[in-house]
Amino acid sequence: MLKNKVVVITGGAGLIGQEFVKAVVEQNGIAVIADINEEIGNQVQSNLSKELNTTNIDFIKLDITSKESLKTCISYLHEKYERIDALVNNAYPRNKNYARHFFDVEYDDFVENLGLNLGGYFTTSQQFAKYFQKQGYGNIINISSIYGVVAPKFEVYENTSMTMPVEYAAIKSGLIHLTKYMAKYFKGMNIKVNTLSPGGIFNNQPESFLEKYKDNCLSKGMLDKSDIKGTLVYLLSDMSRYVNGQNIIVDDGWSL
Repeated sequence: MLKNKVVVITGGAGLIGQEFVKAVVEQNGIAVIADINEEIGNQVQSNLSKELNTTNIDFIKLDITSKESLKTCISYLHEKYERIDALVNNAYPRNKNYARHFFDVEYDDFVENLGLNLGGYFTTSQQFAKYFQKQGYGNIINISSIYGVVAPKFEVYENTSMTMPVEYAAIKSGLIHLTKYMAKYFKGMNIKVNTLSPGGIFNNQPESFLEKYKDNCLSKGMLDKSDIKGTLVYLLSDMSRYVNGQNIIVDDGWSL
């Protein structure tokens, strides 16, 4: 479904990013891991290339908050592939004070984390959209969250050290509306923009949390990282050609 499509995945060396890389390669596309951590990025590229027995995985170091880094990335990809079909905004930058409880969050940290994450998604989309406009087509997929759609269910975090960061709510909800803004702004440019909002992804969370989380779902509860691959492939493929400005939720009914 993605034969020969060049798909850039920011944060491609991360937990979900690696699954997205696999999804692209499994559909005969070319996956570009664009990650700020060069050592881990190269390692992931090597490991996944061996695991999937493919040469269709590339890596480039990228800072999503830097125009120069973005321009270098786009120039490298254009030179090598002569096209870029899609951008998946998946990176998750944050500072060391991210995810404190509400009353402990400082103004500077709040602003910095929104700048790194939401600001980074904006800048990345802006620079790639300039390329897509010249190219004549493009596809941007923003990875948001159910917590960009509904208010937190704080009760599931009781008796754990976990919380739902206020920065996360602001970032992910802002991202969904940024998607709609860009989709409308790019009218006539043949650039589509959509959001994919997953529910919680299993990552060895405490058992008490997992049980409370599942109580709010309809079937499975916490998703496996591979459970959102199909929706990503759909949004990247020609099957979703006229799906534009939408937010697709994959959460086993959590947000109902």
